[in-house]
Amino acid sequence: MKRRILLIAGLISVLTLLTGCTEVNTPITSESEGFWNSYIVYPLSQLITYFAELTGDNYGIAIVLVTIIIRLAILPLMIKQMKSSKAMQAIQPEMQKLREKYSSKDQQTQQKLQQETMALFQKHGVNPLAGCFPLIVQMPILIGFYHAIMRTTEIAEHNFLWFDLGERDPFFILPLVAGLTTFIQQKMMMAGTANQNPQMAMMLYIMPIMIIVFAISFPAALSLYWVVGNLFMIIQTYFIKGPELKEQKEASNSGGKKK
Repeated sequence: MKRRILLIAGLISVLTLLTGCTEVNTPITSESEGFWNSYIVYPLSQLITYFAELTGDNYGIAIVLVTIIIRLAILPLMIKQMKSSKAMQAIQPEMQKLREKYSSKDQQTQQKLQQETMALFQKHGVNPLAGCFPLIVQMPILIGFYHAIMRTTEIAEHNFLWFDLGERDPFFILPLVAGLTTFIQQKMMMAGTANQNPQMAMMLYIMPIMIIVFAISFPAALSLYWVVGNLFMIIQTYFIKGPELKEQKEASNSGGKKK
């Protein structure tokens, strides 16, 4: 229960940061002050504008192109994060045995559990914090791009496909696609681990729902960014975890035939 509360609290904190309560409705310009505005949001806004000018003031295509560029830039970090997650997954059976061995809640037993766990990490060369560093690095970039989209006034003055970039999708197609692609991407990322971790299984369904709710409320330009980013992540995950996903599918199919 405690872990679940912490997980939900962490999610709320991230979303609070994402919405940028104090500045998200303030246009970004060359006169915007502060490190965050001057060195992250404004350069990203200028990058969107640059590609829009190259494509005949098509800010929709500009958002797509910049989203792909950013995802390519942080791809090495994502690969490192996936490798760390896979290493942690591989030693989960041994960690579970340690938890069962030291199931007592007394302080001495818990200290022994921590010592044995650290020894296990060292034995397999696993750093439990390694997966956090890439996330810490990429979050400011992704949130900065979100701010750039929301605070670049020119974006709201243009349309793309069937929707106005500064208004909500009138048919709710983008929010639904954003939610669906979020679910698929997370399902692929969590393959083989969701059943072992109830919190991760819960997030598998909570995040897509929250993305849909936010996408319905925000301008379509942001939904477009989410959809393109998710599609990139799906393709990326397929190529990185493809063999692993194929093995799990074959194992699942063979298990079903035996039954």
